[in-house]
Amino acid sequence: MKKVLTIAGSDCSGGAGIQADIKTITAHKMYAMSVITSLTAQNTTGVYGIADTAPEFVGQQLDCIFTDIVPDAVKIGMVSNSAIIRVIAEKLRQYDAKNVVVDPVMISTSGSRLLSEDACDALVSQLFPAASLITPNIPEAEVLSGLDISDKSAMLQAAEKIAFSQQCGVLIKGGHLPGDACDLLFYHGETFWYDTDRITNPNTHGTGCTLSSAIACGLASGKDLADSIRSAKEYLTGALKAGLDLGKGSGPLDHTYCLSSACE
Repeated sequence: MKKVLTIAGSDCSGGAGIQADIKTITAHKMYAMSVITSLTAQNTTGVYGIADTAPEFVGQQLDCIFTDIVPDAVKIGMVSNSAIIRVIAEKLRQYDAKNVVVDPVMISTSGSRLLSEDACDALVSQLFPAASLITPNIPEAEVLSGLDISDKSAMLQAAEKIAFSQQCGVLIKGGHLPGDACDLLFYHGETFWYDTDRITNPNTHGTGCTLSSAIACGLASGKDLADSIRSAKEYLTGALKAGLDLGKGSGPLDHTYCLSSACE
């Protein structure tokens, strides 16, 4: 069985973060492991509190995993401060981690910055060099590239600039642009566009977490980066189309839509 590690924050309501990642990995019939970087008090209406894990304890969790059940891929989500980022980067180098997908949770859907300047600098200088792929959304790609992104041409310019500076694959998620959903992968000088119909569903809590985890699953299974993204987007589309409707705000996805029968 393939093993996938998620390093992220906990979402007590189950829609995003560690919980979304574990559901996604399990739906891909892989073994999920987790390192929790922070606890959050949140639900479909917002985030109401955050308690960060001590950096030393994050490192201890990583030691326990990599010295026992070595992951075939790693997904990294919410890392809220520079000390935690440095510990994670150090451990990834120490254990020569493979197939690392970093979802740079820097800017919220509403446009608010979620990381301090210090933490953003650490993310770029410490964590990105360990990544096989980073998956910024449009606002995050604007911060990383220093460019305004209003169309596909600007997406390509930004992807090229980020990929050149970071020396890894860059998937810019185009959900903030009008029209159909269009994502762009720039990798080793090659360009891959992923055009899909925009799903009319207000319940999108955890979509970024789910996509990056599904990509990690593809890489763990031996698929190349382009095919891993393609299959991950198909999985995400199905989870959105399933139409789960829970909570009073932007609800979670149906991560298990593809399982044919429940265990009894």
